[in-house]
Formats: sequence, structure tokens, C-alpha cells
Amino acid sequence: MSTQTLEKPKLILPNLDCGACGYKTCNEFALAVDDAIVEVKMCVHARQVVKEERNRANCLSCLNNENIGEKLEWKDSLKRDFDFILDVMDGEPGPRETILPYNPALVKELGVKKGDVMIGRPMGMSCGCPVTHCGVVSDVDARNGVIYWNVTGPLRPRSEGFVDIGFYVSQAYEGIIKESREEIKLGRRYWFLPKRCMLQWRHSGLVNAVTRMRDGSYKVRIEGLYIG
Repeated sequence: MSTQTLEKPKLILPNLDCGACGYKTCNEFALAVDDAIVEVKMCVHARQVVKEERNRANCLSCLNNENIGEKLEWKDSLKRDFDFILDVMDGEPGPRETILPYNPALVKELGVKKGDVMIGRPMGMSCGCPVTHCGVVSDVDARNGVIYWNVTGPLRPRSEGFVDIGFYVSQAYEGIIKESREEIKLGRRYWFLPKRCMLQWRHSGLVNAVTRMRDGSYKVRIEGLYIG
């Protein structure tokens, strides 16, 4: 009895396993595209379909080559200009975010602690994102009700369960800038694109901490956030 092996999909996807396309994993979706069961446009991360390779999609989350910003012409998914791409810290599972729940008392009431898998949605002026965020808690300031976490895809919450923090205010992002079209200066507000943003919308924020790394990249903390 012979066994069938699945060929490696031709479609390049971000491996976020967000489920927005209707499939549990990016790999399952890629196989469905290759078999012409579904169209690649069902992936919210897909920037474009390259004409020469019908099943090949480019997105911020999956492109590891240099000059991504130039390839995107420094435009977000709504064709708006941005100044740099905010990448993830080396060795971390996702973007580093500081958040304040709308009800800070929930941090103590729910017993939120380091390592918890958590979900919530940024709402209001700070970062009114329509997408529920999922992630892993990296630290907690229970006295002030502040949570530090790394935002990831929803696959782990689906399989392991989660703490639901509800609505929250996004206070800060931290990450690495490897590509920019503007000089990075302390105290300046920029338009930037989080590399793993599901909607690939530009964000705005004030750089209030910046460190120049040996490889020429910048480690930054960005506060005063909003989308648009």
C-alpha cells in the first residue's frame, strides 16, 4: 500500500495561522490554493499575486529579503505612506506591546501572570484596531494594572485556552527598525508599519527611546499610538 506525501506548497505565507482565510493553518490554506480550492486573495496578508507565479503571494510577514519597504513602495494596504517597518525583537514570539486594560482591576481579579496565553482588543483613540489580539504575557505590573506581552497568532489560544482581558488601551510598542526611509530621531513622531500587522495598516507613534545597534538597525520604544 503506497502512501501519499504532500508537496511543499508554492504559496509563501506568514505562518501566523490566524484562521481568517477559513483554514486552521497557513500550510493548509497554501495547499488549498495550490489545488485551486480557494483563491489567494482570501488571505488578508497577501499584498499582491505576482503575475509570473500565480500562486506566489508577497506580504510583510513572510518576506525576509532586504528592502521590503522599497518593494511595497512604502505604502500600506490602503496605499498610505509610512516611514519605517517595525520588526520583532530577535528570539521573541511576536511584537512586544505594553497594554492597560480598560478595567485595570482585572489584572488582579483574573490573576494574570507571566506565561499566560491571553486575548483582548485594542479600542479607542490609542489604537482602535478591529482585530482581536492574541499573545503571551511576558510581565505584569499588578499594582498599576499594566501588562507586557508578545502578540502572536490565535492558534495557541484556540488549542490551549486563554485569559480574556477584554478591551484595552495600547500604550507602547517595542521592536527593531531594519528598514526606514527617514532618519530615526528621538522625540519625533512617525508613520510606521508593524511587520506582523494582520491588516497591514500604518500606525503613528512617538519614538521616546532609541538605541543604535551594531548592525545598523535601531531598537526603539514607541508611545502615543494610533492607527490611520
